[in-house]
Amino acid sequence: MGALSLTDPWALLAVAVALSLGGILKGATGAGLPVISVPVLASLYDVRVAVAVMVLPNLVTNLNQVRKFRAHAVHPAFVRRLAISGALGAGVGTLALAWLPVAVVEAVMVCLIVAFIALRLTRPDLRLSQAIADRWVWLAGGTGGILQGAVGISAPVAVTFLSSMALPRPQFIVTVSAFFAATCVIQLPVQIHYGIMTVDTALLGLFALIPLTAAVPVGEWIGQRFSAAMFDRVILLFLGALAVKLLLDLV
Repeated sequence: MGALSLTDPWALLAVAVALSLGGILKGATGAGLPVISVPVLASLYDVRVAVAVMVLPNLVTNLNQVRKFRAHAVHPAFVRRLAISGALGAGVGTLALAWLPVAVVEAVMVCLIVAFIALRLTRPDLRLSQAIADRWVWLAGGTGGILQGAVGISAPVAVTFLSSMALPRPQFIVTVSAFFAATCVIQLPVQIHYGIMTVDTALLGLFALIPLTAAVPVGEWIGQRFSAAMFDRVILLFLGALAVKLLLDLV
Protein backbone atom coordinates (compact mmCIF):
# COMPACT_ATOMS: atom_id res chain seq x y z
CA MET A 1 0.00 0.00 0.00
CA GLY A 2 1.24 3.47 -0.87
CA ALA A 3 0.99 6.92 0.62
CA LEU A 4 -1.31 9.65 -0.60
CA SER A 5 0.14 12.55 -2.55
CA LEU A 6 -1.29 15.80 -3.87
CA THR A 7 0.34 15.07 -7.24
CA ASP A 8 -1.11 11.56 -7.53
CA PRO A 9 -4.37 11.64 -9.56
CA TRP A 10 -5.28 8.14 -8.37
CA ALA A 11 -4.96 9.29 -4.76
CA LEU A 12 -7.28 12.22 -5.42
CA LEU A 13 -9.74 9.92 -7.18
CA ALA A 14 -9.62 7.44 -4.29
CA VAL A 15 -10.36 10.20 -1.78
CA ALA A 16 -13.20 11.53 -3.96
CA VAL A 17 -14.79 8.10 -4.37
CA ALA A 18 -14.41 7.18 -0.68
CA LEU A 19 -15.89 10.46 0.53
CA SER A 20 -18.66 10.32 -2.05
CA LEU A 21 -19.71 6.87 -0.87
CA GLY A 22 -19.50 7.99 2.76
CA GLY A 23 -21.47 11.15 1.97
CA ILE A 24 -24.19 9.12 0.26
CA LEU A 25 -24.48 6.91 3.35
CA LYS A 26 -24.59 9.96 5.62
CA GLY A 27 -27.26 11.60 3.48
CA ALA A 28 -29.38 8.44 3.32
CA THR A 29 -29.12 7.38 6.97
CA GLY A 30 -27.89 10.45 8.88
CA ALA A 31 -24.65 8.81 10.04
CA GLY A 32 -21.88 6.47 8.97
CA LEU A 33 -19.47 8.64 6.98
CA PRO A 34 -16.27 7.00 8.37
CA VAL A 35 -17.79 3.51 8.19
CA ILE A 36 -17.52 3.62 4.40
CA SER A 37 -14.75 6.15 3.77
CA VAL A 38 -12.06 4.83 6.11
CA PRO A 39 -12.20 1.16 4.97
CA VAL A 40 -12.20 2.23 1.30
CA LEU A 41 -9.07 4.33 1.80
CA ALA A 42 -7.46 1.72 4.05
CA SER A 43 -8.01 -0.96 1.41
CA LEU A 44 -5.94 1.13 -1.03
CA TYR A 45 -3.46 2.95 1.20
CA ASP A 46 -1.92 2.98 4.68
CA VAL A 47 -4.57 2.83 7.42
CA ARG A 48 -2.89 5.79 9.15
CA VAL A 49 -3.45 7.87 6.01
CA ALA A 50 -7.09 6.74 5.88
CA VAL A 51 -7.72 7.81 9.47
CA ALA A 52 -5.86 11.12 9.08
CA VAL A 53 -7.60 12.13 5.84
CA MET A 54 -10.98 11.83 7.56
CA VAL A 55 -10.22 14.07 10.55
CA LEU A 56 -10.83 17.48 8.94
CA PRO A 57 -13.93 16.42 6.95
CA ASN A 58 -15.33 14.87 10.13
CA LEU A 59 -14.53 17.96 12.19
CA VAL A 60 -16.06 20.43 9.72
CA THR A 61 -19.24 18.46 8.99
CA ASN A 62 -19.91 17.56 12.62
CA LEU A 63 -19.32 21.08 13.94
CA ASN A 64 -21.80 22.26 11.33
CA GLN A 65 -24.32 19.66 12.51
CA VAL A 66 -23.84 20.70 16.15
CA ARG A 67 -24.45 24.32 15.15
CA LYS A 68 -27.61 23.47 13.22
CA PHE A 69 -29.14 21.14 15.81
CA ARG A 70 -27.78 22.53 19.12
CA ALA A 71 -31.27 23.59 20.22
CA HIS A 72 -32.28 19.90 20.26
CA ALA A 73 -29.74 18.86 22.90
CA VAL A 74 -32.41 18.13 25.51
CA HIS A 75 -29.92 16.24 27.72
CA PRO A 76 -26.89 18.57 27.60
CA ALA A 77 -25.12 16.87 30.53
CA PHE A 78 -25.33 13.53 28.73
CA VAL A 79 -24.02 15.10 25.50
CA ARG A 80 -21.11 16.71 27.38
CA ARG A 81 -20.15 13.45 29.11
CA LEU A 82 -20.26 11.56 25.84
CA ALA A 83 -18.13 14.20 24.08
CA ILE A 84 -15.56 14.46 26.91
CA SER A 85 -15.17 10.69 27.27
CA GLY A 86 -14.94 10.36 23.49
CA ALA A 87 -12.22 13.00 23.32
CA LEU A 88 -10.19 11.33 26.06
CA GLY A 89 -10.57 7.97 24.36
CA ALA A 90 -9.54 9.47 21.02
CA GLY A 91 -6.27 10.61 22.54
CA VAL A 92 -5.50 7.06 23.70
CA GLY A 93 -6.59 5.63 20.35
CA THR A 94 -4.40 8.04 18.39
CA LEU A 95 -1.39 7.00 20.48
CA ALA A 96 -2.20 3.40 19.56
CA LEU A 97 -2.41 4.40 15.89
CA ALA A 98 1.05 5.97 16.15
CA TRP A 99 2.74 3.17 18.07
CA LEU A 100 1.13 -0.08 16.92
CA PRO A 101 2.21 -1.86 13.71
CA VAL A 102 -0.04 -1.07 10.74
CA ALA A 103 -0.98 -4.75 10.41
CA VAL A 104 -2.34 -4.78 13.97
CA VAL A 105 -4.43 -1.66 13.36
CA GLU A 106 -5.79 -3.10 10.11
CA ALA A 107 -6.68 -6.36 11.87
CA VAL A 108 -8.62 -4.36 14.46
CA MET A 109 -10.43 -2.56 11.64
CA VAL A 110 -11.48 -5.86 10.06
CA CYS A 111 -12.80 -7.05 13.44
CA LEU A 112 -14.74 -3.82 13.90
CA ILE A 113 -16.34 -4.05 10.47
CA VAL A 114 -17.41 -7.63 11.17
CA ALA A 115 -18.72 -6.61 14.61
CA PHE A 116 -20.67 -3.72 13.09
CA ILE A 117 -22.26 -6.01 10.49
CA ALA A 118 -23.13 -8.59 13.16
CA LEU A 119 -24.72 -5.97 15.43
CA ARG A 120 -26.81 -4.53 12.61
CA LEU A 121 -28.05 -7.98 11.62
CA THR A 122 -28.65 -9.50 15.05
CA ARG A 123 -29.73 -6.60 17.28
CA PRO A 124 -31.72 -4.12 15.18
CA ASP A 125 -34.28 -3.67 17.98
CA LEU A 126 -31.84 -3.09 20.89
CA ARG A 127 -33.20 -0.34 23.18
CA LEU A 128 -31.73 1.50 26.18
CA SER A 129 -33.52 3.88 28.55
CA GLN A 130 -32.01 7.29 29.33
CA ALA A 131 -31.23 6.13 32.88
CA ILE A 132 -29.27 3.11 31.65
CA ALA A 133 -27.54 5.21 28.98
CA ASP A 134 -26.48 7.74 31.65
CA ARG A 135 -24.92 4.90 33.62
CA TRP A 136 -22.89 3.61 30.68
CA VAL A 137 -22.08 6.85 28.84
CA TRP A 138 -18.47 7.15 30.08
CA LEU A 139 -17.62 3.59 29.07
CA ALA A 140 -19.39 3.83 25.71
CA GLY A 141 -17.91 7.24 24.92
CA GLY A 142 -14.40 6.29 26.01
CA THR A 143 -14.41 3.00 24.12
CA GLY A 144 -15.87 4.64 21.03
CA GLY A 145 -13.25 7.38 21.25
CA ILE A 146 -10.42 4.86 21.45
CA LEU A 147 -11.71 3.12 18.34
CA GLN A 148 -12.21 6.43 16.54
CA GLY A 149 -8.65 7.50 17.29
CA ALA A 150 -7.07 4.14 16.49
CA VAL A 151 -8.93 3.05 13.34
CA GLY A 152 -11.33 5.90 12.52
CA ILE A 153 -14.43 3.75 13.06
CA SER A 154 -16.42 3.92 16.29
CA ALA A 155 -19.83 2.97 14.90
CA PRO A 156 -19.91 -0.52 16.46
CA VAL A 157 -19.85 1.18 19.87
CA ALA A 158 -20.85 4.86 19.68
CA VAL A 159 -23.50 4.80 16.94
CA THR A 160 -24.95 1.51 18.16
CA PHE A 161 -25.11 2.89 21.71
CA LEU A 162 -26.94 6.04 20.63
CA SER A 163 -29.18 4.23 18.15
CA SER A 164 -30.32 1.89 20.92
CA MET A 165 -31.65 4.91 22.82
CA ALA A 166 -34.20 5.51 20.03
CA LEU A 167 -33.54 9.25 20.09
CA PRO A 168 -35.53 11.50 17.76
CA ARG A 169 -33.49 12.34 14.67
CA PRO A 170 -32.53 15.93 15.72
CA GLN A 171 -31.38 14.75 19.17
CA PHE A 172 -29.45 11.86 17.65
CA ILE A 173 -27.69 14.16 15.19
CA VAL A 174 -26.57 16.76 17.73
CA THR A 175 -25.42 14.08 20.19
CA VAL A 176 -23.44 11.96 17.75
CA SER A 177 -22.04 15.08 16.04
CA ALA A 178 -20.79 16.48 19.36
CA PHE A 179 -19.08 13.14 20.04
CA PHE A 180 -17.35 13.02 16.65
CA ALA A 181 -16.35 16.70 16.74
CA ALA A 182 -14.78 16.24 20.18
CA THR A 183 -12.77 13.22 19.04
CA CYS A 184 -11.48 15.16 16.03
CA VAL A 185 -10.35 18.07 18.22
CA ILE A 186 -8.06 15.67 20.08
CA GLN A 187 -7.03 13.58 17.08
CA LEU A 188 -5.75 16.57 15.12
CA PRO A 189 -2.93 17.82 17.42
CA VAL A 190 -1.85 14.31 18.46
CA GLN A 191 -1.68 13.19 14.83
CA ILE A 192 0.36 16.30 13.97
CA HIS A 193 2.75 15.58 16.85
CA TYR A 194 3.40 12.03 15.66
CA GLY A 195 3.63 12.94 11.98
CA ILE A 196 0.46 11.09 11.02
CA MET A 197 -1.23 14.31 9.92
CA THR A 198 1.00 15.96 7.32
CA VAL A 199 0.43 19.05 5.19
CA ASP A 200 -0.48 16.92 2.19
CA THR A 201 -2.87 14.78 4.23
CA ALA A 202 -4.56 17.86 5.68
CA LEU A 203 -4.97 19.41 2.23
CA LEU A 204 -6.42 16.16 0.92
CA GLY A 205 -8.84 16.17 3.83
CA LEU A 206 -9.97 19.67 2.87
CA PHE A 207 -10.25 18.57 -0.77
CA ALA A 208 -12.44 15.70 0.42
CA LEU A 209 -15.07 18.19 1.57
CA ILE A 210 -15.92 18.85 -2.09
CA PRO A 211 -17.17 15.37 -3.04
CA LEU A 212 -18.61 14.93 0.44
CA THR A 213 -20.75 18.07 0.12
CA ALA A 214 -21.94 17.00 -3.31
CA ALA A 215 -22.72 13.43 -2.24
CA VAL A 216 -24.90 14.11 0.81
CA PRO A 217 -27.90 15.38 -1.26
CA VAL A 218 -27.57 12.28 -3.46
CA GLY A 219 -27.83 10.12 -0.36
CA GLU A 220 -30.89 12.06 0.77
CA TRP A 221 -32.48 11.46 -2.65
CA ILE A 222 -31.71 7.73 -2.43
CA GLY A 223 -33.03 7.55 1.11
CA GLN A 224 -36.36 9.00 0.01
CA ARG A 225 -36.81 6.51 -2.85
CA PHE A 226 -35.55 3.21 -1.50
CA SER A 227 -36.41 1.40 1.69
CA ALA A 228 -33.97 1.90 4.55
CA ALA A 229 -33.75 -1.87 5.01
CA MET A 230 -32.69 -2.50 1.41
CA PHE A 231 -30.11 0.29 1.45
CA ASP A 232 -28.78 -1.01 4.76
CA ARG A 233 -28.29 -4.50 3.32
CA VAL A 234 -26.38 -3.09 0.33
CA ILE A 235 -24.08 -1.18 2.68
CA LEU A 236 -23.49 -4.27 4.81
CA LEU A 237 -22.61 -6.34 1.74
CA PHE A 238 -20.22 -3.63 0.60
CA LEU A 239 -18.56 -3.49 4.02
CA GLY A 240 -18.28 -7.26 4.05
CA ALA A 241 -16.43 -7.19 0.72
CA LEU A 242 -14.07 -4.51 2.07
CA ALA A 243 -13.40 -6.58 5.18
CA VAL A 244 -12.49 -9.57 3.00
CA LYS A 245 -10.08 -7.43 0.95
CA LEU A 246 -8.42 -6.01 4.05
CA LEU A 247 -8.11 -9.51 5.49
CA LEU A 248 -6.51 -10.81 2.26
CA ASP A 249 -4.05 -7.91 2.36
CA LEU A 250 -2.98 -9.04 5.84
CA VAL A 251 -2.45 -12.69 4.90
